[in-house]
Amino acid sequence: MLRHYFVSDDLDELEKVENELEQQGFTEPQIHVLSENDADVENHHLHEVAAVLKQDVVHSTELGAVIGIVGASASLLLTYLLNWHQSAAGWVPFIFLAIIILGFCTWEGGFIGIQQPNVNFKRFQEMLHNGKHILFVDTEPNQELALATVMKTHPNVGASGFGESTPNWVIRAQVKFKDFMKVMP
Repeated sequence: MLRHYFVSDDLDELEKVENELEQQGFTEPQIHVLSENDADVENHHLHEVAAVLKQDVVHSTELGAVIGIVGASASLLLTYLLNWHQSAAGWVPFIFLAIIILGFCTWEGGFIGIQQPNVNFKRFQEMLHNGKHILFVDTEPNQELALATVMKTHPNVGASGFGESTPNWVIRAQVKFKDFMKVMP
């Protein structure tokens, strides 16, 4: 899947684009609008980006976890190489230390990430501050033509590049969950 980014300053136009895309078979989880004006996005019934995903929490937490794994592994390796595990306490305190290092680094990564814009949206920060709105559409290869057809009829919505898409299995799971919730009482 591929993510297409589009820029516009007109939410009415983006609402039309979103409706046309849904008529072409795009699902709700494939279409999002990123804006600093969340109230207007909601009033236009557009699919907004969740607040937590506007920040770099997920990416930074993953990075913190990787650093934590390296730190925890290093502490366990050091314990082994210096034979500290042969003391009366054995491995238990060092395993707890490794868990604490992993947990702290993961938590700290998330804490840092919540203070920064999402790494995927940093390039749009100036546009967002100037009142623009970013529409992004995750497309499968067989949907590219439908997207191009819809976007031709909206010349005021400018293309702004490509990016990495949400994995296809995540989008399908979101659609199935929404369908499940509609059926349940």
